[in-house]
Amino acid sequence: MRAGGQAIVAGGAAVCAGSSLPAVASSRPKVKGVDYYQKLGVTPFINAAGTYTLLTASIMPDEVQAAVALAALRPVNLKELHEAAGQYLAKQLHCEAALITAGAAAALTVGTAACVTAGADPAILSIPTDMNGLKSEVIVQKSHRYGYDHAIRNCGVRFVEVETLDQYEQAFNEHTVMTHFFNAGEEHISREDWLRVAHKHGIPCFNDAAADVPPISNLWNYTQMGFDLVTFSGGKGLRGPQCTGLLLGKKDLIEAAKKNNSPNSNTIGRGLKVAKEEIVGLVAAVDWFLAQDDAAMEADYRKRAERIAGQLKSIPTVETQIFIPPVANHVPHLLVTYDQSRVKITGAEVMKKMREGTPRIEVNPSTGGPAASAGLPGGSNTVVVGVWMMQPGEDLVVGKRLREILQGAVGS
Repeated sequence: MRAGGQAIVAGGAAVCAGSSLPAVASSRPKVKGVDYYQKLGVTPFINAAGTYTLLTASIMPDEVQAAVALAALRPVNLKELHEAAGQYLAKQLHCEAALITAGAAAALTVGTAACVTAGADPAILSIPTDMNGLKSEVIVQKSHRYGYDHAIRNCGVRFVEVETLDQYEQAFNEHTVMTHFFNAGEEHISREDWLRVAHKHGIPCFNDAAADVPPISNLWNYTQMGFDLVTFSGGKGLRGPQCTGLLLGKKDLIEAAKKNNSPNSNTIGRGLKVAKEEIVGLVAAVDWFLAQDDAAMEADYRKRAERIAGQLKSIPTVETQIFIPPVANHVPHLLVTYDQSRVKITGAEVMKKMREGTPRIEVNPSTGGPAASAGLPGGSNTVVVGVWMMQPGEDLVVGKRLREILQGAVGS
């Protein structure tokens, strides 16, 4: 826990000062943690990829780790904690209401369930298998179909695809329950037109902006634009617990989402439980994130990318470029390209060698193949380095290893 450990003890004493409960944190004996990665034979790595779920997303800042550890020491009423956290976050993020969910995909599920069941509580028990009498069509741009469709379809709805504004206008009928917008998707219909048409028909709009911070202001940009529901991942740019998400939006829909969510039994969200530690951790992460500065974060990431690029400049034909994706993962990435007739190795082979070395290093999944993230290029002669989740000093390790691999592949 590094510096966070001291904060736990100090924080515990502070909390207990205004309480009749004993000072749990300060009275407990210190326990030495076991390295279970080592015990289980799982090898950690340097994250030169980004905030991918498969790679366990981000590392929580010390302040967030300390808040999580302190929250673990005492039980609370889970509904009370959800309610208090939601009210606090709604105020911090300038929206009507908020709910912490078990990741952004869980927010898609309970948010969709809210639209299907709003004002009809008995329907909560019916979805997804008994949709009689319930609206069940969700309009989406064809280019916005993606790997998270199932989180929405879990509610018993079906998608109606459109490609043009005219098709969108014609798609609304008595079965339409929601429209869905993938914020990083290709825009054939703009956000503004998407909202205008849906609201003309009295239908709520959901915006999946899971990976779309920074910038910090995106946390309120889309609700203030008029989207009725917006979700963000808690474990990506926000740097909270990985299995948390934010569902932000209209108060009536958030209230309906709560009814469909854990800890309420016999609901579609019952298995999407969020623990007290995770709720507190995401609140702490939002506080931490709001205290950051967009320009300062970008400058830091650029320096990391430049340090890596500096170690590669002597390798024949290697070119480097700092690239910022337009929406999702909107932070500096380092693109490394080269002439494969001189540097005789594919990007995929570079990725494999980085992964198999010591220390293990994971580069961005776009490396050596098709683009893996919205807006990030790929290519057989391309290595993509995500710098924003690296710990201090790891950029130098990544640069050194990358130089060794590329230099070793230079042919005559």
